[in-house]
Amino acid sequence: MNKKIFVGNLNFKLKTEDLEKMFSEFGNIEECIIITDRDSNRSKGFGFVTFVEEESVKKAVKSMNEKDIDGRKLTVNVAEEKERPERSNRPRFERKEVEEDEYSKYCSTVGK
Repeated sequence: MNKKIFVGNLNFKLKTEDLEKMFSEFGNIEECIIITDRDSNRSKGFGFVTFVEEESVKKAVKSMNEKDIDGRKLTVNVAEEKERPERSNRPRFERKEVEEDEYSKYCSTVGK
């Protein structure tokens, strides 16, 4: 069984420390994270909690799923492994080493 749970419909102001505190009563936590937007660094309203023991996962899901926290009903369930798309079709680019003089010469021609 997976030791990681998905926690959705979180208040956007909730911090990782708050999430960890909320779920620590169910067992020892290995990792806790709230997912944020990479551009704005704003919470996306969901996160993941990884427990040390599988039994903690069962307790947390049973107790916290659909529980009202800050006026929002949480969605708590066992996290599923997401298949990552194969990236073999992406083009590969090699870095070409360029002599300093060659680079300076090129830069002096740009914008003329």
